[in-house]
Amino acid sequence: MSELKENAVAIVKSATVHLQDGDGKSTVYTVPPDKILIPMMVVIHSPTDSLADGTDFDIGSGANADTWKQTNDLSAMVDVTDYKVITDLQKHTMEVAGAEFGIKPVTGATADADATMAILGFLIDA
Repeated sequence: MSELKENAVAIVKSATVHLQDGDGKSTVYTVPPDKILIPMMVVIHSPTDSLADGTDFDIGSGANADTWKQTNDLSAMVDVTDYKVITDLQKHTMEVAGAEFGIKPVTGATADADATMAILGFLIDA
């Protein structure tokens, strides 16, 4: 899938992310030099295994992916057909050029599970 290049609400990027307890941050999208990302929603879908016990995932930029929405519980996602839509109505800071937006398991799944993470939002000129 190509990256979003126009000013529109769309899937900015999607990628496979690693969600087992002990996995590091998975970066899904790096904001280009001439853009600013305003994330509106994240969809996690199609887990490769059960996400049971995965009760704390942070989403955002920075080393700990903690700039957008923290403490997301994905533990109910146990089938490949499961998905979760994550939104946040709180105030946030725009993700500037070079920001690496992704997900980090704080208390991840027991199983060695991956899933697809899609970032929906829009890009504006920096």
